[in-house]
Amino acid sequence: MLTLNIYQTLAVAVVALWTGSLLRHKLPILVHFCIPAPVIGGLLFALLSLCCHLFGGLTFKIDYSIEEVCMVFFFTSVGFQANIKTLRKGGRPLIALLTLITVVIVIQNLASIGVANVMGLNSLTGMTAGSIPMVGGHGTAGAFGPVLEKMGVNGATTLTTAAATFGLIAGSLIGGPISERLIERNHLVHHNIDQTGPSFHEAIDESDDEQEEVEKTKHDSPYMVAVFLMIIAVGIGTMVSYALSLTGMTFPIYIGTMIVAAIIRNYGELSNKISIPMAEIDDFGGICLSLFLGMAMVSLRLWELAELALPLVAMLAIQLVIMILYAYFVVFRVMGRDYDAAVITSGFCGFGMGATPNAMANMQAVCDKFRPSVKAYLLIPIVGSMFADFINSMIITFFINVV
Repeated sequence: MLTLNIYQTLAVAVVALWTGSLLRHKLPILVHFCIPAPVIGGLLFALLSLCCHLFGGLTFKIDYSIEEVCMVFFFTSVGFQANIKTLRKGGRPLIALLTLITVVIVIQNLASIGVANVMGLNSLTGMTAGSIPMVGGHGTAGAFGPVLEKMGVNGATTLTTAAATFGLIAGSLIGGPISERLIERNHLVHHNIDQTGPSFHEAIDESDDEQEEVEKTKHDSPYMVAVFLMIIAVGIGTMVSYALSLTGMTFPIYIGTMIVAAIIRNYGELSNKISIPMAEIDDFGGICLSLFLGMAMVSLRLWELAELALPLVAMLAIQLVIMILYAYFVVFRVMGRDYDAAVITSGFCGFGMGATPNAMANMQAVCDKFRPSVKAYLLIPIVGSMFADFINSMIITFFINVV
């Protein structure tokens, strides 16, 4: 076994990112289908790791400690992007997206249980490939796997983790191509502003007509202010997350940081006492997103998928087909059949089969090719990180008790 410490893991993730970016420039088809650079480079490293495991007996042991740090800082940057005036404009789409994710959670569980029953397995075994690993991802898989094991499902944690790994890959691979096809087939970019328009944070700032430009002195570094504000938000936000956990419900650690970041952003805009360097915060958040996804992808153990039993493979195949059809024919239409709906569809595939960072990476790849979508960048993080896990946990608990 080859052990990589925190610094070596970070270096491998960066090399994977650069490799993915290089291949995106060399192979136009990757850009055409909006495949994120971290996914490309990360999958190559995962395939290398698979070859080492199969032919050389060598396994990489990855240090995951900084992965969570990058994830928390990324979602903190997302929290800074949620100002009140913009959020007020999307009430109905938010409800629609919540309804869509609730329906797909139910469908995922019914489908996996149905396949398991057809193949002679009990319903609880079917839950290992339902919404626990799909919408829930590795976090929910780690939380509910032991619960299923106590209820008699042998190896449930391994099965849910492997299924979550499949979902992580699949959600990243299908989101961009589906969105790209919807945009091109419906000629959506021709009905929107030019793709050389403003960046995401600029679009948000332009939507707030009353926001004033704050004069910066030569001693004020916007990047320094951005990092310091994010560190403060993370420090206070983790305490908020701990307080929320005392309610007995399970919340991701970054929920509190997003809440605190949103409070700081809106207080700064309403009081004009704090200058919020949104461009720099957005840049820093993007770096953290790339590093997080890069480390998540290079740590994939693909041989765990190869060792899965046939029933689990069948359940995962069904989940993939369901997500493609649901995203293409339902999500896009319900969310408005416009450019924003197409970008939201790519994000929906990301957190519907993997995790919210995958959703953000999918949308980032699509927006890099076409143009930013303020609506998508606001709705997907709110639903994916704040509501999806809560709704999923309630529905999973219901299914476990019923079946």
